[in-house]
Amino acid sequence: MLRALEIRDMLIIDRLELEFQPGLNVLTGETGAGKSILLDSLGFVLGWRGRAELVRSGAEQGEVTAVFDLPKEHPAHDVLAEAGFEDADELILRRVNTADGRKTGWVNDRRVTGEMLRALSDTLVELHGQHDDRGLLNPKGHRALLDQFAGHDALLAEVKSAWTTLSKARKALTEAEKAYAAAQAEEEFLRHAVDELDKLSPAPGEDADLDARRRMMQASERIREDIARAAQVMGQDGAEGAMADALRWLEGVSDAADGQLDEPLAALARAMAELDDAARGVSSCLDALDFDPHELDATEERLFALRALARKHAVAPDDLPGLADNLRDRLTALDQGADRLTRLQTELDEAERAYDVAAAALRDSRHAAAKRLDRAVCDELAPLKMERAVFITDVSETSAGPEGSDAVAFTVATNPGAPAGPIGKIASGGELSRFLLALKVCLSEQRDAGLTMIFDEIDRGVGGATADAVGRRLSALADGGQVLVVTHSPQVAALGAHHWRVEKRVADDQTTSTVVPLDTLAREGEIARMLSGDTITDEARAAARALLAG
Repeated sequence: MLRALEIRDMLIIDRLELEFQPGLNVLTGETGAGKSILLDSLGFVLGWRGRAELVRSGAEQGEVTAVFDLPKEHPAHDVLAEAGFEDADELILRRVNTADGRKTGWVNDRRVTGEMLRALSDTLVELHGQHDDRGLLNPKGHRALLDQFAGHDALLAEVKSAWTTLSKARKALTEAEKAYAAAQAEEEFLRHAVDELDKLSPAPGEDADLDARRRMMQASERIREDIARAAQVMGQDGAEGAMADALRWLEGVSDAADGQLDEPLAALARAMAELDDAARGVSSCLDALDFDPHELDATEERLFALRALARKHAVAPDDLPGLADNLRDRLTALDQGADRLTRLQTELDEAERAYDVAAAALRDSRHAAAKRLDRAVCDELAPLKMERAVFITDVSETSAGPEGSDAVAFTVATNPGAPAGPIGKIASGGELSRFLLALKVCLSEQRDAGLTMIFDEIDRGVGGATADAVGRRLSALADGGQVLVVTHSPQVAALGAHHWRVEKRVADDQTTSTVVPLDTLAREGEIARMLSGDTITDEARAAARALLAG
């Protein structure tokens, strides 16, 4: 519900603060007093596209603030949550327009885009009037209005789910067909490459191992002689034998040395153990350097083969095993491609059948709801002095989508025997307003909680009993909600729960517009003015009192 609207320096409004109430809020005033400026200002803060120049002459910037109450189930909560806002039961929208045309918006003191404001506005306000291209005149919205009236949310959800499954099945089959076609185009290459890689059977890290082994074999002839000579010097005929003799000689005389040889003997034993470790290591190295000359040729041949194949496929040698797996998988997919395509086609056929069943059930529900809606709207048209008009909800087949395969269009015939046609082309301004009102009354039970409905001169072109019928239906729509109506009809104004008069004032050569809340006496005078014009007669006041009395 719109609770407050504050406007500063917009067009001919200097500063204006309004506090709206639940129920039917009526705004009246003479033509040109500025009623449309209120709607322009509200549309501005809601992000709607409207007039380019809104800032009051001489002001640096114009500003509009709107405060809305949000019940727990209000759909605006979902929009706010998706944008990362904290949950709140109050929504404050503020938007500034500078004199050079720059526009900046805020939601609860956080800066937002105009797109965000428009997304919120769709859940907050519904504007209707003779130029209602966002609602009744827009055929794109007729299906949603029929679905809203039908209340078949479960059927819609089933169709959307079936469409999602169908879309995924189509995508999977399309991608598989492309992959299969691509694989067929490179089948010869795949088979040759996989065969070549399988024959070589490269292993991870093999390139580095082969390169190290090759280097060692190439260097072995150069270093083996020195290593063998060192091994001989360290052996029994060299250092090891001499140290053993020294140990034996010293052990023979150690008892007579009164302990002075104990430490040298221990050190000599340690040295012999270290020498033994060194000798074994040198011996192992000699064994490693002892190779068959043919092994070097074989090692070099495999190393060169690995590197040549890596260059051929533009990968590192260590990536060859992974490449082999990938090509092998692609070849397997090719071999199994026909079977997979058959399986995916079967899944697609099943998804199409499931979608067709769900869409048909939704279509049946729409046809049934269309008949109920037509009867309900025609029942509402009779009190609006359009008892001879015909309202027809046309449900026809169209291309399939997530909301079914039906196109919905509201058509009307305003006179018996006249051909039916699109509501926006057949109905006149006043007729269109009454069609719109009748439709909104029929949809009132399914309207969104907390939605503020605004009717801009919907009663234009009607008067007397018809205007009274319009007012009573607006009042019924406002029951339990909030309706704002800009009206020139005294019958409609008299049925308002809250009444404001829009006035234009001129002071110091400056024209400004303001809005004045009216008490009971002031309402009587305003309605009398609407009945009689500038000169308010006693008869007009009496008629106004009668209207207010109901």
